Amino acid sequence: MTPPMRTFPSVLFLAALALGASPVIPRETVLQIDPAQTKVEFALDSVLHTVHGEFRLKRGDIHFDPATGAAGGELVVDAASGASGTDARDSRMRKNVLESDRYPEIVFRPDRIDGKVASEGPSHVELHGSFSIHGAAHEISVPAEVQASGGQYTATAKFAVPYVKWGMKNPSTLFLRVSQQVDITIHTVARAK
Repeated sequence: MTPPMRTFPSVLFLAALALGASPVIPRETVLQIDPAQTKVEFALDSVLHTVHGEFRLKRGDIHFDPATGAAGGELVVDAASGASGTDARDSRMRKNVLESDRYPEIVFRPDRIDGKVASEGPSHVELHGSFSIHGAAHEISVPAEVQASGGQYTATAKFAVPYVKWGMKNPSTLFLRVSQQVDITIHTVARAK
């Protein structure tokens, strides 16, 4: 005797559970980053003082699977937008260090997120991925503090770029010595799509 049709969906549900399948398919989270609400700040120590400045984010999006942490997307920074408030210094940075005419973009492409991103409230995570600058890609992990509320995510990430080790020119002079790494802080706002 065949079961009545009203119980057929129940049979499928039980069969899925018996086979170990989850009746709920995890949904990928997609975040669109707002360039207008993003600050990419840098700080470079020298013997006299610390130079502070900013770069402009051109575009950005991140997508990730909350169940596995697998991630994708990219954050693209305009390498020629670096500004510290001194035109001559900024021109040297763009021309001699970043060579922004040859390498116009700085790109971070995440491949996984370590830790869980809460849909509401605070989270501490690490974004692992590839950081492309000056024509070469480098593997990095970036710690980030995230605050989620109503589909909006506010994040702050801090990391160091060892630019000399990564093949860029050190702008030090005979009388002015600067650090061989630059500290980056990103403040951003993203919305779930």
